[in-house]
This record gives sequence, C-alpha cells and structure tokens, in this order.
Amino acid sequence: MTPTSFALAQSAYVPLGLAFFGLGTGYLIFGPQELFGFPAKSESSELTNGWWGFWMPGMLQFLCGTYILVGLTWFNVFGVGAKSTPLYAAGIETTVFGIHWLAMGLSRMRGGSIVPNGFMSVAFFLVALLGLIVFKTAGDGPVTLLFAGLMAVYFFEFFYCFDLFMPLSRKALGLVHILTGLLLMYLTYGIVLNLSLGWHVYI
Repeated sequence: MTPTSFALAQSAYVPLGLAFFGLGTGYLIFGPQELFGFPAKSESSELTNGWWGFWMPGMLQFLCGTYILVGLTWFNVFGVGAKSTPLYAAGIETTVFGIHWLAMGLSRMRGGSIVPNGFMSVAFFLVALLGLIVFKTAGDGPVTLLFAGLMAVYFFEFFYCFDLFMPLSRKALGLVHILTGLLLMYLTYGIVLNLSLGWHVYI
C-alpha cells in the first residue's frame, strides 16, 4: 500500500497566550499570600489554591506545550529551521512546567508536604536556565526576562521549602511570584494583541 501524505497550512497562531496567562494567574494567586500572609493558610485556602494551581498554570501550560510539540513534530504547522528552534524549547518548557503544576496543585489540595519540592526546585531552576539560554540566544528579551524570573522563583523556593531564612525566603518568593506574574500578563497581552490586531507589542 502506498502511504498517504498530506500537508497542513502554516500557522502563526501558537497558543503561548494560554501558557502565559495560566502561569501568571497562579503566580498572582500564590504571591500575595506568601508576601503578605493573606489569606492565612488553612485547609480551605490550600484546597482552593491547589485547585487553581492544577487548572490554570497546570492544565493550560500542559495543553499549550503539547499543542506546540505536536504541531512541530507531527504536522509541521509552525515552520522549520531557525524560527522553530526557540518554539521547540517553548513546547518543552511549557509541557514540563504544566505537569509540575498539575502535581503541585494536587499535592496542595491533599495537604502534602512541601519539603520534597525543595529538591524539585533544583531541577526546575536548571530547566528555567535552559529556557533563558535559548531565548537569550534567540534575541527575545521579554521571554529571557521571564526565564530569569522563573530562575528566581525556584532559587527562593529551595530555601522556602526547607524552612531556611524564614520569613525572608517566603516573602522573597512571594515578591518574585508577583513580579513574574505581572510580566506574564504583559506577555499575554502582547501575544494576543499582536496576533489578533496586528499590533507590534515588544514580546
């Protein structure tokens, strides 16, 4: 039998806005609680935060990353060559960060220990560094800054999870969550306005 081949049209509509908004929402929920202590930690607040963490940063990033990787590897709808190189990294990064948040959300909902997350933060600091290297080399300033923010998140999370230098490490983690969350909202606006209206927001 002769194999059937087909080609799909190239698309500029990479769904990174979903990943940016989802992660930004998670950071803007967790950050104020860590920085200001409000709302106070309780069984009900942890359940709510875990639920949000599972769906917004978790599921939206996982969907985005899977969509990008399938589009690049199976259907080639996002182009090939130099332009697709940072996009491949984006697919890897958003997929692993999405699964990370799915696990974090479930753990938080069920009252799991945060101590093992300290070891997890080492791996995610390194994968954030990988993203920084790729997007810095690609000349994408705002996304490079995003990965610098992610590196700061996991740097402070290491100390927070092991209860070191408290309450400074908790407050620093909260501040970095908020600042990175606001940057993610900027990136969300940028990519949606550029693709929807043809604007030229710097992203």
